[in-house]
Amino acid sequence: MIQCEGVTQAYLSGGRELTVLHDISFSLDDGGFLAILGPSGSGKSTLLGLLAGLDLPRRGRILLDGEDITTMGEDERAVLRARKIGFVFQSFNLIPTLTAAENIAVPLELRGEDGTSAAAEQLERVGLGDRGHHYPAQLSGGEQQRVALARAFSNRPRILFADEPTGNLDTVTGARVIDLMDSLNAEFGTTLVLVTHDPELATRARRTLRLTDGRIVADTVA
Repeated sequence: MIQCEGVTQAYLSGGRELTVLHDISFSLDDGGFLAILGPSGSGKSTLLGLLAGLDLPRRGRILLDGEDITTMGEDERAVLRARKIGFVFQSFNLIPTLTAAENIAVPLELRGEDGTSAAAEQLERVGLGDRGHHYPAQLSGGEQQRVALARAFSNRPRILFADEPTGNLDTVTGARVIDLMDSLNAEFGTTLVLVTHDPELATRARRTLRLTDGRIVADTVA
């Protein structure tokens, strides 16, 4: 499902080039659950953004479900994300003026589909069937993250990327969100890629890539 070949990323900083990722290579099978682990500044979020086609690497190649996203233009990558990718962020990124149900329906409505029934189904799936009419400000942090997860799964993505999805949650609530991600992975066969700085959280995945200073220093299979 994911093939990453010799990916290097660098940016200009203070008039000189700063390399953030060095020759990253790995592959992940369809339906896999991978955690990318590392401290702040290790390059893990940069790698996640490249895998999702939010940016292009300086060198190397990335294939998602057999499609080389490094040869695509920005519009082509946006279309691919709409078709195949879901995203969950640490900060939830819910639209504050929309209800929980309306937030979940957004990805489908952007594709010209009616998201009403799908939103109701996903709310039930994440245990919030009676909270669809609430706005984000009326929900707890854990409830907001469950809405964000339901939104990410509303269009049945082939791949789900999660960037520190439990970073704003307490330990118990964070564990419940990961339980939910794991169950959705099992139910739909969605490939999961989780970025975290928490070694204990990373153990929930079936495979862990550990990054240090932009390099893979360990590749562990549970």
